[in-house]
Amino acid sequence: MLPPPLRARLALIAVIAVLPVVVLGFMYAGHSQSGAVDRWFVQPTDDSVGQPWRGIALATDFLGEPAGAAVLVVAAVAACLLRRRPRAAVFVVAATGLTVVTATLLKFLVGRTIHGPENLSYPSGHTAFFTALALVAALLATGPLGLGRTAGALLVLGAALVAGIAMGWAQVALGAHYPTDILGGWCTAVAVVPVTGLLVDRVAVSGAWKRR
Repeated sequence: MLPPPLRARLALIAVIAVLPVVVLGFMYAGHSQSGAVDRWFVQPTDDSVGQPWRGIALATDFLGEPAGAAVLVVAAVAACLLRRRPRAAVFVVAATGLTVVTATLLKFLVGRTIHGPENLSYPSGHTAFFTALALVAALLATGPLGLGRTAGALLVLGAALVAGIAMGWAQVALGAHYPTDILGGWCTAVAVVPVTGLLVDRVAVSGAWKRR
């Protein structure tokens, strides 16, 4: 699932991505307000984003909700199966699922909240999911497109950045997350997806070896 030319780079990026997740988690553990880093950015209130931008933000937010996320994952899995790529279908489910599970566990460990004690905010699960799905899609497209190391890396990281920025903007614009929650969610996906790809490849290779 990880193109060989990109494995070393993505593995290194995944390791580096863990650092901000941990650092920000310690910085904002148990907090219920924006921090110094958050105040570098504009902090919209619930009614400060007018139409049509609020509608766009809500539509983007829906793609990270359980129903919207399920539709995206099912569509991605169906596309993989139609192309007779069952391992890719497994990768889609495993990568997005493990990313969401990791983000959810981190929410309970860190305990940062927004708009009340019941709304755990760090890291942003919406951003983590959407970034993970974009990463998976880009990785699966790299091989068929015949991209080399540099072009493949640019596609993968570009897709992750676009997805993270789009969903991150929507979350901050709607007042659902702090900017540092977005960064934490993005880095969570960047850390989890390459590792998941390596595991899926390892299991597939191991299974093929055992069948010989």
